[in-house]
Amino acid sequence: MAEVRRSGAWGEFYRGLSYIPRAGHFLRQHLGLLKYVAIPFLINVLTFALAVFLGMRFFARIVDRLPQGDAWYFLLIYGLLWVLAILMVAVLVFFTFTVIGNLIAAPFNGLLSERVEILLTGSLPDVPFTLKSVLRDTGRSILVEAKKMLIFVLCMVLLLLFNLLPLVGTFLYAVSTLALTLFFLAWEYLSFVHERKQMDFSRQWRYLMDRKILLLGFATGVLALLAIPFLQLLCIPFAVIAATLLWCEEQAGRRISG
Repeated sequence: MAEVRRSGAWGEFYRGLSYIPRAGHFLRQHLGLLKYVAIPFLINVLTFALAVFLGMRFFARIVDRLPQGDAWYFLLIYGLLWVLAILMVAVLVFFTFTVIGNLIAAPFNGLLSERVEILLTGSLPDVPFTLKSVLRDTGRSILVEAKKMLIFVLCMVLLLLFNLLPLVGTFLYAVSTLALTLFFLAWEYLSFVHERKQMDFSRQWRYLMDRKILLLGFATGVLALLAIPFLQLLCIPFAVIAATLLWCEEQAGRRISG
């Protein structure tokens, strides 16, 4: 396989990081892709709104049941609890949005990835966008996504054991959860290409391990977009386009101008 010319670890990291903004530029150049982005985007909006609504409603009930009074310290505690509640809702929204949004939108993301590859390489048949083509692979796509989400959640639970270690446990937990999240993001969005190429897990693993620095940059870009309020609604389609662009350039061994 031909590979894009390397320019050191920082160069590879920066190249991976650049795929997210390049995905936005690619989408502006090919507005016909919007019909493939529309349904996942609506799913993302509904998931985001539902997560915020349920999270705020849940914490409002908890805060309102606490003792209250007119003293200044009651007001201070009440305000601090609401700040904490908003932060916890933000974390809840982040994980709900990532997990549920990807799970529901998986069939559409696979189709979006295919269309991007056609535009970049012209090597795939020009199959028209139809609801039938999406529904055909819905069951398999959702099953694959559910397996990945289960692996991610189980790994996160196991990493909690680091907190039992004195002194360094919390630090190790924070670093390992960040590393796992970045790995998962790279695996998640590249898998829409890998699944179409019928790559088994061992081949997917080798692909990821052979490009650790490049994919670290890519996943960092995805995580940064996820952390920006409201722009995170665009994260899933942008990440799918970016991952497909990365794949095609790695196959071609050069930068492709879409």
